[in-house]
Amino acid sequence: MSYQSIWLVLLFPILGFLIQSLAGTRIEKALGRKALGAIAVFPIVLSFIVGLMITIGIKPGEPAPMVTLGDWITAGGFRIPFEFIVDPLSMTMVLIITGIGALIHLYATGYMSDEKEYARFFTYMNLFIASMLVLVLGGNLVLLYVGWEGVGVCSYLLIGFWYTDIANAKAANKAFIVNRIGDWGLSLGLMLIVALLATSPMPREMVGMDHRFLSYDVMLPWLETVLKAHPAMATGIALLLFVGAAGKSAQFPLYLWLPDAMAGPTPVSALIHAATMVTSGVVLLNRMHIVFEFSPVASAVICVIGAFTALFAALIAFGQSDIKKVLAYSTVSQLGFMFIACGSGAYWAGMFHVTTHAFFKALLFLGAGAVIHAMAHNQDMRNYGNLRKYLPITFWTMILGTLAICAVGIPGVFGFAGFYSKEAILGGALANTHAQIGGVQLGQIAGWVGLGVAALTSIYMTRLTCLTFLGKEERWRSIPAQHHDEDHGDAHHELDENHTPHEVPPSMWIPLVVLAVLSVGGGFMLSKGDAFEKWLYPTDLSVLGHVSTEPSNIPLALYSTIAAVGGILLGLAFYLKGLPKNQGFDESKWSPLRRAERDQFGFDKAATVAAVEGGGDIARGLWLWVDNGLINGIVEGLGSLSAGIGGLLRRWQSGTIRLYALMMLSGLVGLIWFFATVVAKGGR
Repeated sequence: MSYQSIWLVLLFPILGFLIQSLAGTRIEKALGRKALGAIAVFPIVLSFIVGLMITIGIKPGEPAPMVTLGDWITAGGFRIPFEFIVDPLSMTMVLIITGIGALIHLYATGYMSDEKEYARFFTYMNLFIASMLVLVLGGNLVLLYVGWEGVGVCSYLLIGFWYTDIANAKAANKAFIVNRIGDWGLSLGLMLIVALLATSPMPREMVGMDHRFLSYDVMLPWLETVLKAHPAMATGIALLLFVGAAGKSAQFPLYLWLPDAMAGPTPVSALIHAATMVTSGVVLLNRMHIVFEFSPVASAVICVIGAFTALFAALIAFGQSDIKKVLAYSTVSQLGFMFIACGSGAYWAGMFHVTTHAFFKALLFLGAGAVIHAMAHNQDMRNYGNLRKYLPITFWTMILGTLAICAVGIPGVFGFAGFYSKEAILGGALANTHAQIGGVQLGQIAGWVGLGVAALTSIYMTRLTCLTFLGKEERWRSIPAQHHDEDHGDAHHELDENHTPHEVPPSMWIPLVVLAVLSVGGGFMLSKGDAFEKWLYPTDLSVLGHVSTEPSNIPLALYSTIAAVGGILLGLAFYLKGLPKNQGFDESKWSPLRRAERDQFGFDKAATVAAVEGGGDIARGLWLWVDNGLINGIVEGLGSLSAGIGGLLRRWQSGTIRLYALMMLSGLVGLIWFFATVVAKGGR
């Protein structure tokens, strides 16, 4: 299929959105809920098929074609076309978004089958996919920004889908507000790029193309030329773009919104965490990599923040009892790995992990949804146990997903998906010499931190597996009522001793099986012969030189294997028989470290207090001193002055004719005296 058909990839989800929003309820009444679900899933499947056919025809290394549908904004000689870029980066994301998105949509038809507002849910889901496609396919910075904001709005709608629950509404608000901070950085970064290019001469070979200077095929080569002459500008632009990426991709300190996003339905969690929103920042860093390569300082900052985020989130995961919260902090941690890769210059490795992470994290979230569905929407792992007996398909698929995220593999033989991408990231960081500040190789330090976090990942994921599928089921046979976690509106009911978990329907387990296959063999196929690296960046990526992902004198494959397998063995040793008593329902018996991990080391509360209560205090102070004191004082003072002057003048307006005659006489005498004085002075 010709790349000219790329517009169909976006058209199908938009049509799905329009049908669901305008006629969804009527279709459901006329044809039934299954038909409405099919209408929701079918457009995403069609987009995937078209995207796959176009991707097969791409020849890496050739100039990326731009498909223009027409001018969108015109002002004099300047115009912004509605254009798509068809290159390996954009098409990789198209396949992830539509492929994983289609599986999640299929899963959602079963998971949300009891939901009253079925059409509204899929309206938001289709629009979310369409917004993400605009972000990755847009051929210029303006379209990227439109898709960026569209994804933010859709995440707000989906996280707050059950908006009558105040917790869900607050989570949606938190996601929207925190992302505005990141969007502020992105906006300033894009404005700085525009200002820099607008004041710089266009390279001779691009003369005549200034009317579309924001398009990637014009802007990126021009920006590279300008930054060579003004390298100091690179750091400012790079740091601002990084703030935007950190907001969408949940890097410290802007990670706060992502764990709270678990308030939304589980398919939403899977879509946000695996296939769409959180990968936006990594896509941005890859698309604008030229800027970061001119700034060792910005690259070092990205490495440090990525490494700290990975470690911080991994530690917090140990203190969580909610199965979705564990996976949420796992996502934050894995995003940290992706930023380590980009900061180290191994951009392809970051995108490689985006791809493999989409496989196993979608699997783990959907598997968690199957567990929650089977356990009457109770999300507390302390209430689980021995579920492998009742959920065999979910159990085995989640085992494979766990092995993939733990990066288990045999060097030189075979490994699960995460083994290949995580090793590429750590290799790129340990071999990096670009990301440094003051001669300190911060990229290499981030690599060693990442290796330690890989071991922690294996431990807390083994903890999740043991508590959910192993152990004894007596724990959930007699669950205290106060530990029921109502998360699903009318579909929720409480567990009791007569509850029997059951495997999910085919619409829910088929996506699990497909994702399990990808989690097992996807990384192996993409890494074979450096296939993914050559596909994404067939020529030398770095404008400053080759970026190696093979550190010398470091047996990385051996260290990675020890971290993965050692972590799993430690997890089994601690949690195979269930939770220790000092980690059970009585949280007062938890250790100080465990309570600190549960509470995010106090950061979330401190940030919330500073932002909400602190913002309120500032607002009240401004009202008291500025509005009520200064502004009201000025207004009231002017009013009092006017009233005083008016009072004085009013005394002369008594209505007495003799007083008016006296005033006229006095005025006449005054005028005679004035002119007499002027004449006298003129005479001298």
